[in-house]
Amino acid sequence: MSASKFWGRSRAQREEDEQNAASGAQPPVARLTAMDRCDRCGAQAYVRVLLPSFLELLFCAHHNRQHATALAEMAIDIHDETGRLAHAA
Repeated sequence: MSASKFWGRSRAQREEDEQNAASGAQPPVARLTAMDRCDRCGAQAYVRVLLPSFLELLFCAHHNRQHATALAEMAIDIHDETGRLAHAA
């Protein structure tokens, strides 16, 4: 989690995350919003990748497909919301 996201949360949320980390529980992954932008091109991000260094990368669907093989090899977690792009019939 980036420092700006950490400090932007309430004290109660930070304490809950610390308790979850101490117990080994995974905190719930927040849904990506229109404010989350691809680190490569600036388009809306639909994929969040957590690296072993606990840095997170955000990708649009296009750049996720382009780098999927390399990301799968090195990522701790990949949160993929590209299913939201399906056209409603």
